[in-house]
Amino acid sequence: MSAQDASDMISELKVGDATYHYYSLAEAEKQYGDISKLPFTLKVLLENQLRYQDGETATADDIQALVDWQKEGKSTREIGYRPARVLMQDFTGVPGVVDLAAMRDAVKNLGESPERINPLSPVDLVIDHSVMVDHFGDDDAFEDNVKIEMERNRERYEFLRWGQQAFNNFSVVPPGTGICHQVNLEYLGKSVWTKDIDGKTFAFPDTLVGTDSHTTMINGLGVLGWGVGGIEAEAAMLGQPVSMLIPEVVGFKLTGKLNEGITATDLVLTVTQILRKHGVVGKFVEFYGDGLKDLPLADRATIANMAPEYGATCGFFPLDDETLTYMKLTGRSQEQIELVEAYAKTQGLWREPGHEPRFSDTLELDMNEVESSLAGPKRPQDRVSLKDMKSTFLKLLDEQSGDEQDTEDGKWLSEGGQTAPYVGNSYRDNPNVEWKGDKFRLDEGAVVIAAITSCTNTSNPSVLMAAGLLAKKAVEKGMMSKPWVKTSLAPGSKVVTDYLATAGFQEPLNTLGFNLVGYGCTTCIGNSGPLPEPIEKAVQDENLTVASVLSGNRNFEGRIHPLVKTNWLASPPLVVAFALAGNMRINITEDPLGQDKDGNDVFLKDIWPSQSEIAEAVERVKTDMYRKEYAEVFDGDETWQSIDVEASEVYNWSSDSTYIQNPPFFEGMGREPETIEDVVEARVLAKLGDSVTTDHISPAGAIKPDSPAGKYLKDNGVEVKDFNSYGSRRGNHEVMMRGTFANVRIKNEMLDNVEGGFTRHIPSGEQMSIYDAAMKYQEDDTPLVVIAGKEYGTGSSRDWAAKGTRLLGVRAVLAESYERIHRSNLIGMGVLPLQFPEGEDRNSLNMTGEEVISIKGLGKLEPGGTVDVSITFEDGNEKTISAKCRIDTANEMEYYRHGGILHYVLRSMLSK
Repeated sequence: MSAQDASDMISELKVGDATYHYYSLAEAEKQYGDISKLPFTLKVLLENQLRYQDGETATADDIQALVDWQKEGKSTREIGYRPARVLMQDFTGVPGVVDLAAMRDAVKNLGESPERINPLSPVDLVIDHSVMVDHFGDDDAFEDNVKIEMERNRERYEFLRWGQQAFNNFSVVPPGTGICHQVNLEYLGKSVWTKDIDGKTFAFPDTLVGTDSHTTMINGLGVLGWGVGGIEAEAAMLGQPVSMLIPEVVGFKLTGKLNEGITATDLVLTVTQILRKHGVVGKFVEFYGDGLKDLPLADRATIANMAPEYGATCGFFPLDDETLTYMKLTGRSQEQIELVEAYAKTQGLWREPGHEPRFSDTLELDMNEVESSLAGPKRPQDRVSLKDMKSTFLKLLDEQSGDEQDTEDGKWLSEGGQTAPYVGNSYRDNPNVEWKGDKFRLDEGAVVIAAITSCTNTSNPSVLMAAGLLAKKAVEKGMMSKPWVKTSLAPGSKVVTDYLATAGFQEPLNTLGFNLVGYGCTTCIGNSGPLPEPIEKAVQDENLTVASVLSGNRNFEGRIHPLVKTNWLASPPLVVAFALAGNMRINITEDPLGQDKDGNDVFLKDIWPSQSEIAEAVERVKTDMYRKEYAEVFDGDETWQSIDVEASEVYNWSSDSTYIQNPPFFEGMGREPETIEDVVEARVLAKLGDSVTTDHISPAGAIKPDSPAGKYLKDNGVEVKDFNSYGSRRGNHEVMMRGTFANVRIKNEMLDNVEGGFTRHIPSGEQMSIYDAAMKYQEDDTPLVVIAGKEYGTGSSRDWAAKGTRLLGVRAVLAESYERIHRSNLIGMGVLPLQFPEGEDRNSLNMTGEEVISIKGLGKLEPGGTVDVSITFEDGNEKTISAKCRIDTANEMEYYRHGGILHYVLRSMLSK
């Protein structure tokens, strides 16, 4: 066997009547050494390197580096990883398909056949991010919301239908079906993938990348996958390896069992807090320990889903008996289940009791210690014990008001002197809102949104059945949600509807206002829709600090609703409980939630379901439900099927469309890259603080009428009611570049006490929108930089956060540290990520944003090297710092040299 060929490591595996071929890890051990202590995740990467070994993108040295990782638990080796498939959601998928269409145009303009641009790996795009909660609280909410969704997004859906027929290896799951991660978990994921090559069927680990951070949910099914930017996913589907350093792997040992009344949501919020505090950014997390034997797969998926929140690349659970149990429940074929077991055991990918691999570092959690929790008000890792929720919220209110007095005896007492302000009918005293014939008082801490939403928890029958049981008990006592709470139920698949109805829980949920509003991300992605007008008016008129409680994974500033300043992640049953309570200023563990029909106080303990009740309800979830709902998963309803599209190689762009436009990324592109020029006398577009998220940089939610994007839409004849969201308009660069840095909660430190997408234009000193300032700078050919603090780009894998930055004319970002995906996306768009040297930052340098910045030596850039950054201050003084180049690998350097990853891919394809 040559050093560039692993064909001698191919073995046969017989499963029933079928014969599979596979690249044997046991055979690899004979040449490269023992791998018995290698983490499962790295064994998957090792098999991937064996299968693609070609002497260039995957070499014998790469394989040896993975084996040798066991010596120190880390490596500096860069490898190229080729996932089996790609998963997309429509917010990130539409611009991805737009880019593919634009690449076909570019290829045609260079005299080549457009059909050369096609996904080489299977791509599944699930339309799940577009439905908004316009209607809620009634039996028609679902149909009304889907109808509006189809009307709003028809241009986008016509475009996706075109892509479905134009591209090979590209499938679309229509709207109104489910959330991509739940569809992936319940149907698309196979744990072991197969492919026919030269008349033989090869078996190998199911792997993927996805254009959504929470792609990691599939890690619960023993599938290695994580979120990448749309541009990196496009490169992967076009056959390019995902460039990565062999990661550190943190082992997280789980022992014990959850106590009575504790949910998987409480567990994941605890895990998130522990891992975020430990620091796992850029690392793999692999769960192990004998506690896994009592952890259902749905709970594992809940933990895996929130890997982005604890900062890890993935949160992996190995294959074991629980995997097979879940695959059987969800209707996978017997042949597939037998293949998974046989392959995993043969390859050493099966979890055995007591097995403890070699890890870079380890953590441990006794699940007996987990307590009921929420997380907020604006970060998923900020866990708050349920019993401390009231004091935490009161402290938050005092901090906002500058009041130092004791919160128990201070200004937040109700007029009646009660610390629980909404006992009985006291909320009807001194009303400030009239809504649906009811008059009531909306006060500080009011819960205005209670949403059972997001794949994180709606994929988990135990917490949804718990919510249904709690609702049933509350309704039996005659309780109702408070009238100011916007309630909604948005499951991740139709199976949820089936089992809630079968268990008899949907009716009581409806009674409390938790009617089905859609199958999609809704509130968690910012598609919470408008609050009732009288509620919004009261919040604005009295400048109230109100709250949302949602069973989601994200609660960043400005994400859920522009008027809702505090957002709390919680389990579905707690979402229902807070809808009943109506305010965060009560101790929900001790104070009554409300009264029964006889006027007696009802406490949380009175309606909280027992573990045995939940287990009995979960028994009603049957395999037939999954088989029925997924039998026609790609079909869609009549409206979807009626969309007529033109069959063509290239897309017929419409200049009138406000949803889909041909992006300018490939304009004037030649077959060879241009020379990288230094950044000379750049201005600072924005000076930003710590934990600036991709939501801050590129919001997905509502478009304000007076924003640059809003003005553009109005100028193009779009009425405000038809604005839709930034996320839905990601196929139009004109909207998205105007929306860059436009989050209503972003704080540019160049301005005092100003929130939103504004900056100061230098040298005029005029305050204006960031977009308008960028256009002024472009008129003068002035390059731009962005200055930032720690964890720049935290959050969703949002490629428009990088695309928009590039289109505004930003050449480089200088930050203290970066979140993994956004750093990669910046490089993928030809924007240089630089890092302040240790001990220096924007504050230590006394930067104001009025400086002139020059970056020299870009023609000699090397991965991980240093770059001289010259800073000329307003007084004329100059200081040069040695910034670290955060282009970490040789592949990333090639992408940057070409002006972006898509330019590199396009030129590579044309050169073959």
